[in-house]
Amino acid sequence: MTSTATRAAGEHGAQAAGTPGPGGHGAPAQSRSGLAGLAELPAGAVRRIVRATRRTPGRLSLIAVGLIVLALLTGVFGTIAMQDRKGSIDGLIEHREPLAAAAQEVYRSLSDADATAASSFLFTGGEPRQLRERYELDIAKAGAALAKAASDSAGVGDAATQVDILSQQLPVYTGLVEQARANNLQGFPVGASYLREASHLMRSTLLPAAEELYRIDTQRLAAEQDDASGFPWLTALLVLALLGALIAAQVHIKRSTNRVFNIGLVVATIAVGVAILWTAAALIVQSVLVSAGRDSTEQVDQLVQARITALKARADETLTLVARGGGDEYEKEFVQLSAELAGPDGEGGMLERARNLTAGEPAAEPTAAAAEDASAWLRAHTEVRSLDQAGNHDRAVGLAMDSTDEQSAAAAFTRLDGHLAEAINAARQGFLDDTTNGSRALILLAPGFAVLAVIAALGVTMGIRERLREYR
Repeated sequence: MTSTATRAAGEHGAQAAGTPGPGGHGAPAQSRSGLAGLAELPAGAVRRIVRATRRTPGRLSLIAVGLIVLALLTGVFGTIAMQDRKGSIDGLIEHREPLAAAAQEVYRSLSDADATAASSFLFTGGEPRQLRERYELDIAKAGAALAKAASDSAGVGDAATQVDILSQQLPVYTGLVEQARANNLQGFPVGASYLREASHLMRSTLLPAAEELYRIDTQRLAAEQDDASGFPWLTALLVLALLGALIAAQVHIKRSTNRVFNIGLVVATIAVGVAILWTAAALIVQSVLVSAGRDSTEQVDQLVQARITALKARADETLTLVARGGGDEYEKEFVQLSAELAGPDGEGGMLERARNLTAGEPAAEPTAAAAEDASAWLRAHTEVRSLDQAGNHDRAVGLAMDSTDEQSAAAAFTRLDGHLAEAINAARQGFLDDTTNGSRALILLAPGFAVLAVIAALGVTMGIRERLREYR
């Protein structure tokens, strides 16, 4: 009887347990779907973190995690930034500057080839061998420099266009020169016509394309110099944030534990401070040296422009004599170019600007000598024109072309070209020296930054762990 009552009571309890209460649904609440549970994970994690921060150990753990993550992020981004910066500077030395020099060589060689080809027509009894060899050397140098410049033009549309023009028209020019030479050797007057056509092609198509290619490469060099000396804002913000966070953490721990110093956090702070000082010093030195290299680039550009202007004027001087009284247009252009080169009075122009840029630099002495050579050349040219206009063509040609006569236009121009070449090489070497030293200032900075960031993270770990042990 007792068991029957007990069983009835159990059945009644079971039935009561299965009976829905007021407002019930008649079944236990089902668990939420898997996606809904995943969606709640972040919120749950945040709630647990908030609950943990209500106690000192939880707050310390959270501070430690935040500082370690910030230290490692700073190390990663800082290391990448410093490595990229050094790579940019090395690229200036090994890649960009040589390509700009190659574009300059294309322009210079073509200008000299044009002047040399014209000079050969002023000699009777055959073309001098040295002029022939100089012309062939100029064409070979222009071809080699063009091939080098073309190796980096594929991704730059304007540069590729100029390379195509030069590649297509240079064989046309050399063909016209060969026709002019062949006719001249046979005494046919048409040879001078072929020469004028070749010179027109050079001046109207080849030299403008070479000048544009040189301008493009010079601009790319300047842009990469700016990139190499830019300020690393992201790295600076991260490292300053890390330093501020370390200081704030130490202040918080001091207030919480009444401990003046936390050795681990002090070590981390010192590591970050060393990273800041090392990076700041290295970047300042590097920026100063790269800026000095930019000054050398400006010197090179001015000197190159002066040299090319002198070569074009020399070709005009020669073509005026080849025309035998019909070269007024060449003489007019000579006057214009000589004014650009040395000023109307021989005391200004490109050479004066070059002297101002190179003052106190290794290129100063040859630049000053080039200015004196230009004055001597212009004086000789005036005498050449006087002789030619007086009907003494042979003496005019001799004064213009006889390089053994120190007072001749040829000798003065040869000295001018040589001193300008010397000044250009000195300025280029100045760029290479300054930029190389700028790269050396960043040696070991990238790995050093990474090591210091790791030391900072380890210091945080050790310092916070010691405080957490006090709560166990």
